[in-house]
Amino acid sequence: MSKDVISKADQVMAATYKRTPIVIAKGKGCVLWDTDGRAYTDFVSGVAVCNLGHAHPRVVRALSMQADTLFHVSNLFYTIPQTELASWLVENSFADRVFFCNSGAEANEAAIKLARKHFKEKGEAERYKIITMEKSFHGRTMATLSATGQGKIRKGFDPVLDGFDFVPFNDADALRDKIGPSTCAVLLEPIQGEGGIRCPAPGYFESLRQICDEAGILLILDEIQTGIGRTGKLFAYENFGIEPDIMTLAKALANGLPIGAMLAREHIADAFGPGSHGSTFGGTPIITAASLEVLRTLSEEKIIDNCREMGAYLKDKLLLLKEKYDVIEDVRGIGLLLGMRLKTEGSPFVTACMEKGFLINCIQDNILRFIPPLIVGRDEIDRLVECLDDVMRET
Repeated sequence: MSKDVISKADQVMAATYKRTPIVIAKGKGCVLWDTDGRAYTDFVSGVAVCNLGHAHPRVVRALSMQADTLFHVSNLFYTIPQTELASWLVENSFADRVFFCNSGAEANEAAIKLARKHFKEKGEAERYKIITMEKSFHGRTMATLSATGQGKIRKGFDPVLDGFDFVPFNDADALRDKIGPSTCAVLLEPIQGEGGIRCPAPGYFESLRQICDEAGILLILDEIQTGIGRTGKLFAYENFGIEPDIMTLAKALANGLPIGAMLAREHIADAFGPGSHGSTFGGTPIITAASLEVLRTLSEEKIIDNCREMGAYLKDKLLLLKEKYDVIEDVRGIGLLLGMRLKTEGSPFVTACMEKGFLINCIQDNILRFIPPLIVGRDEIDRLVECLDDVMRET
């Protein structure tokens, strides 16, 4: 059956992904099954999306109840689930206002537009440029790929949009030097996910906040991958003792259902008046009902606490492997957003782990990324590390 599905998909779908040749049919908790009935322990979680694992009963229940009540009415009307979700996010973050959309790229588009609009409303129309980081990733729309500091993402889509300057991540002096009279904001990920699990140096974010305040520009954090508990805090900025002016969320916000959100302070969000921005499917009742239950579950079942504990446990285990195998150059990350940099290509290790029943992935050619559901336990981690040990010994 799987061969038939793969063959048909390759005939009818755009070839924009390099897919693993298995067909996933079912998931429960931290386990996925393919159409041939084989089980895989999931350390990818839909690329940091399924933080509660697969088919979590509370989310399934919330989704089913809302599906039986109201799917969609458009943003021309108020709905209870959307209002409750926005209220929860405001109450648990720095922000005063929330805009809902469908994806991380759309959330970043909204942040880019809001930053420009904010300064135009202030009478500073010359401020439109945004400084982003080398090796960053912010999406694949024309604006967000223009903001992305990776040439391979922009390749083939020239000319990209004007208005973005790039500086090295972790270099506060370079950022300060790049700010000019046309700069309106700094946009960055708290931890560069697709860029290789690159973490900020101590004091880096405190310096960024101070630099932005002194220059009178906005600090925008792309928490698409790091938000919703992934780093052991609800939002990654909480690890670094600062607050942004604008923040974007998506991925894990509804545990696999399509939603994005842009959060902002009141005096900035005021620039978005009626008709200035919108999204047909942004924040529909069925998606926001599920998302609200995701957030309540994370909080009430202390799953973020589990992320911190299991993240430290997994990192310690990976560091022990580093001591054992010279092929491992570095282990880095926070919470359950961890990377293992190799001295060789990583894809053979991904394939070998898959053949042994574990799903991981590789970024930047040589960095194995471990982003399991936040409900993962010691047993799954021990078995993964045993698998990695076997693979490295055999390679």
